[in-house]
Amino acid sequence: MNVIRVMTFNIRFDNPKDGEKRWDLRKNLVVNIVRKYRPHILGIQEATWRQIMHLRETIGEYDFCLRGRVWDDTCQYPTLMYRRDKIVCKKSEDFWLSSTPTVHRSCDWGSMYPRLVSYGFFKIDEEVPLILIAVTHLDHRSAKARVRQAEALLRWYHNINGTCPFILLGDFNETPNGQVHRLFEEAGLKDTWYLLGFEDDEGASTHHNFEGQPDVGRIDWILVSKHFQVLNGNIVLDSHDGRYPSDHFPYYVDITFKMEM
Repeated sequence: MNVIRVMTFNIRFDNPKDGEKRWDLRKNLVVNIVRKYRPHILGIQEATWRQIMHLRETIGEYDFCLRGRVWDDTCQYPTLMYRRDKIVCKKSEDFWLSSTPTVHRSCDWGSMYPRLVSYGFFKIDEEVPLILIAVTHLDHRSAKARVRQAEALLRWYHNINGTCPFILLGDFNETPNGQVHRLFEEAGLKDTWYLLGFEDDEGASTHHNFEGQPDVGRIDWILVSKHFQVLNGNIVLDSHDGRYPSDHFPYYVDITFKMEM
């Protein structure tokens, strides 16, 4: 396989207070996005146990990185999905962005909610090495917490294998002009949006509050290590009869491995 399609998608948690925009009335729209764009790797955010189980039962061609996960009904789980016909996951785990990363729902640094990283080592092709892919969702209230969470994530990456081909995707709750983006750039990760030559103009926003009108800017990113070339990608603006699958737009890129690396 020469080209890998990677997508990040905050699917909005299962919130009964969303009324006409609640999960039961839009879950088919989320499924339709996945089936239409068919990413090889999909990282979802805000997914509850119920939502993950629905996607697992409905989209049968995908496997999920759920090994060892502790479940509870109120938790939101960043989760990796991958096409089993194209990709093999060799290992996957979760850890919390806190000073006690193995403690379920541990929370530090002023973060309003516990924040999780889910990752896996994937075999994409026999001709290329294992690729490390991680999905996360940083805190939405505290800039200080986001910085500490990004630092913790980078420490983990360098400790686990800082030279491994790496793809990081998620909802970072911050636009690229903030400190979190700078930390990842300084660590050698590149923003695929910029690698595609795109600007951070009004059309680059990924959050829209179910209305389709960009509001807080581009907060959903796909970052890659130097091992990859970005070929194509875009923010997915799809709706059906004026209804959107989430309050975030998905974002995907098509990338290939730089064989000379």
